[in-house]
Amino acid sequence: MGIKVIIADDHPIVIDGLRSVIEKKCKDIEIIGEASNGNEVLEMAKKNPADVYVLDISMPILNGIETAGRLIKMHPTSKVIILSIHDSKIFVEKALKTGVRGYIVKENATEEVIHAIREVYTGNYFLSPTISRFIVQGFLGKRQHYEKYTKIINLTRRERQILQLIAEGFTSKAIARELNISLNTVHIHRKNIMQRLDIHKQANLFRYALKEGISSL
Repeated sequence: MGIKVIIADDHPIVIDGLRSVIEKKCKDIEIIGEASNGNEVLEMAKKNPADVYVLDISMPILNGIETAGRLIKMHPTSKVIILSIHDSKIFVEKALKTGVRGYIVKENATEEVIHAIREVYTGNYFLSPTISRFIVQGFLGKRQHYEKYTKIINLTRRERQILQLIAEGFTSKAIARELNISLNTVHIHRKNIMQRLDIHKQANLFRYALKEGISSL
């Protein structure tokens, strides 16, 4: 029985490239689903969970790290690999703290994805070589806690999702429709987000979400 994999990226060309490499080079990996955002991944996982999930970090509506956290909570045995254009410490750190087992930089994805899937499936970690230097630097050990990172983890799951949608340019009405909640509830969440982060201008919310990796738009 092969390793069941779901791939998620909002760029079809990325999914096509990974699928082509996997299907051409190995018989022990089966791609059972493709998605363009985190919500689609979660729906697939409810109906037919995969062994390994390869998730783009910057997906719209629900980003890869947030999706990873929900997947692991839903199915604790799930193995998640993040696919990203970012190789900065803060993105890698957030992913690993969420429970992600692998982190691949997109420019090397086709060369590394098969090895990464096999490694995380067996319970190991896999990091692109450009990422592994952070491990050497000891960032998983005792380290300074960053003030803004602390702020992010103090937001509720719903607040983080709404903050991502705000950063992606959704209006309050559009957010209400997307999340199937009332407009008043959106306003309350928006107010709470601004108070928690001590940010009171829309433009500053955009910048904050981009800097913290909640959205790449």
